[in-house]
Amino acid sequence: MLYLYDQVKESVDFIRNQWTGTVKAGIVLGTGLGNLAKQIKAEVTLPYEEIPNFPRSTVETHAGNFVIGQLNGVNVVAMEGRFHAYEGYDLKQITFPIRVIKSLGAEMLFVSNACGGMNPQYRQGDIMVIEDHINLMGVNPLVGINDDRLGPRFPDLCEPYDKKMIDLALEIARKENFVAHKGVYVGVLGPNLETRAEYRFLRGIGADVVGMSTVPEVLVAVHCGMRVLGLSIVTDMALPDALKPGDVAEIIATANAAEPKLTKIVSGVLSS
Repeated sequence: MLYLYDQVKESVDFIRNQWTGTVKAGIVLGTGLGNLAKQIKAEVTLPYEEIPNFPRSTVETHAGNFVIGQLNGVNVVAMEGRFHAYEGYDLKQITFPIRVIKSLGAEMLFVSNACGGMNPQYRQGDIMVIEDHINLMGVNPLVGINDDRLGPRFPDLCEPYDKKMIDLALEIARKENFVAHKGVYVGVLGPNLETRAEYRFLRGIGADVVGMSTVPEVLVAVHCGMRVLGLSIVTDMALPDALKPGDVAEIIATANAAEPKLTKIVSGVLSS
């Protein structure tokens, strides 16, 4: 039985047989956001099922590819689709690709997601740059025996999202003349959408948006020593007093429409 460190090495060795460069940044693309990968001048595209120890994406809108190449002249690796706890995976499986991305040389991680907006100042299609998060998933990928080769036993989360990258993202949005807020993301288990009472509770504890991903990946990225920028697209409004049933097709369409904003931010931060 291979330990986590050895599993990561096995995956990296497989990728190195296909591509020998050094990655500067990793990009995790969430629901409806896979088109950003098309902006990458791909040198290698590896389906997840070909990479040793990788889970399989079961979400319909997630292509399930590891895309390695250049974005604005910078070597990046993009995940076309992520894994979620609601799919039945444990958090070590969900976050395994983050450790592989780090081992390929990445210093930065861009995580994106589609989310429900609970802040009444937000609008559908807005971007929120994640300033902080709340973990209400009930689990943590760092639970268990710690391997010091992968990161410290007690990683500090006073600044899980890099302040300089946040400021730069907001500056890019201003220059490009589109709305970008700075706020708090709350991660929940899913897969159901929340009740009215739950939305009131989540808003009451300080969250601006809610989603079912991102937090585990950020925890592992911080554990690895990576700088993180989190970007949420508000795909639907989760206002308890004006709540309507969620429409998955509309959520995906909103994410697709807002994706150029995401691309501008990621490209701009990479080029800085």
